[in-house]
Amino acid sequence: METIRIRDDFIKLGQALKLAGLVESGVDAKIEIQEGFVKVNGEVELQRGKKLHPGDVIEYDGQQIKVVDE
Repeated sequence: METIRIRDDFIKLGQALKLAGLVESGVDAKIEIQEGFVKVNGEVELQRGKKLHPGDVIEYDGQQIKVVDE
């Protein structure tokens, strides 16, 4: 499982997908999330602005990314 490090208390889901290199742009993130292709902590998440905190796990396209503190 890969990780992304954040400095703040949270990161929004769309930003996290871009930071992890899973999508190329915010528009791509929006489409993939709205189509139901992204899970957060095992549940399908449809909100691009969902706040993710350290310990949360994103699943997309067969990959898992864990959010961790910097």
